[in-house]
Amino acid sequence: MKILITGATGLIGKYLVQKLKENGHEIVILTRKKTGKPNEFQWNPDQNFIEDAAFENIEAIIHLAGATIAKRWTKEYKKELYSSRINAANILKSYCEKHKIKLKSFISASGINYYGTFTSDEILTENSPIKKLDFLAELSVDWEKSAYQFSEIAERVVCLRTAMVLAKEGGSFVPLKKLTDFNLASPVGKGKQWMNWIHIEDLMNIYVEAIENPQYNGSYNAVADETVTNETFMKSMAQKSNKFFLPIPVPAFMMKLIMGEMSSIILEGSRASNEKIKSTGFTFKYPNLNHALDDLINK
Repeated sequence: MKILITGATGLIGKYLVQKLKENGHEIVILTRKKTGKPNEFQWNPDQNFIEDAAFENIEAIIHLAGATIAKRWTKEYKKELYSSRINAANILKSYCEKHKIKLKSFISASGINYYGTFTSDEILTENSPIKKLDFLAELSVDWEKSAYQFSEIAERVVCLRTAMVLAKEGGSFVPLKKLTDFNLASPVGKGKQWMNWIHIEDLMNIYVEAIENPQYNGSYNAVADETVTNETFMKSMAQKSNKFFLPIPVPAFMMKLIMGEMSSIILEGSRASNEKIKSTGFTFKYPNLNHALDDLINK
């Protein structure tokens, strides 16, 4: 299959491009800078521009592009978070219509904060209502709306509501790992908030399944089996890193001072179910946290 990918140079994209090529797919990459490489084409969503040649004979699109959440959310940066996801999807749709493209599938990243950022023991499924319409919820809702508009030209649309990605090379794991570099680790805030997470390899394999398995259709929680509290997560990190765990939480007000509104993604957290993905027959390689940390820290 010939697949166009946005965000191919990001954490997930780099893994995914290699895996899809190994599976025999032809990959077309959109980049901000003109590289001159075969199957790499320039785009600038802010200027509503994509090289037309990128759309020649494409059969599917994977939309991974989006500015990182892990940066202080100023008013201007919130606009960038929005435009890099939603406006980018809109311009992709416009160019598909321009070239009369009919897709087999449109696969989009989304966020597990779709339901709102709050602490609760309730297990959230894909059918759960939005509990708190905060910034990340609004962003994720509009992100998915921009994806589902492709239902007009694609046989399937899949949105993967992605939890914190654990990977050696980047994502949220690296700054969390740095917290243990001072020979100790502590919970944050109350420490009782839930942390949904997923190993990069499992997430990559879900994307591959979403492209290759026609059973995938709609929104899915891309989270591992085991959801742990922040306190348990940090304790496990300390143990695997041979560091000391200090059970005295870092005060919430300190995180708010340092991170601003973004601190909510660390200070709050609910539990999300992955039963819908597993119902497709997907098996997680890293279903529990200790197994994932062994791979990321001790290998």
